[in-house]
Amino acid sequence: MELKEIQNLIKFVAKSGANEVKLETKDFKITIKTGNGKEETTIIHQTPVAQVIPDAGQAVVQNVPVAQAPAETPKETKEENDKYITIKSPIIGTFYRRPSPDKAPFVKVGDEVNVGDTVCIIEAMKLFNEVESEISGKIVKILIDDASPVEFDQPLFLVDPS
Repeated sequence: MELKEIQNLIKFVAKSGANEVKLETKDFKITIKTGNGKEETTIIHQTPVAQVIPDAGQAVVQNVPVAQAPAETPKETKEENDKYITIKSPIIGTFYRRPSPDKAPFVKVGDEVNVGDTVCIIEAMKLFNEVESEISGKIVKILIDDASPVEFDQPLFLVDPS
């Protein structure tokens, strides 16, 4: 048997779907195994990739301005907001500032609210739930856009109680 015939036999066995073929004659013995019948499980372990750190002088130049600006801004904002009381969402739903599209908003920035005043509506499952203020004070900031989705306990308004 010539090499070309053996190659053709291997191709034929692979296409036929047989797992193993043995061919024996007086002069030679050939066994062809394809491995199609075996289910092999391959487990790949990925090792953590080391990050390449650029030259230290270059990293400092690039990172210093970026790191300083955001770090100072949240501190200032947080200190300003600490003196205010937050009205939070009691449920998950869609936040609406007005009772209907053609009506005025319940509250605007600068409005005074009292305990029990309706500040917004949150729609959940086709039910419109009025959110009432639990504190008296002045609306300082509205934190959510009209008709936006809100999560449970998400801040909606900042109120200055003084």
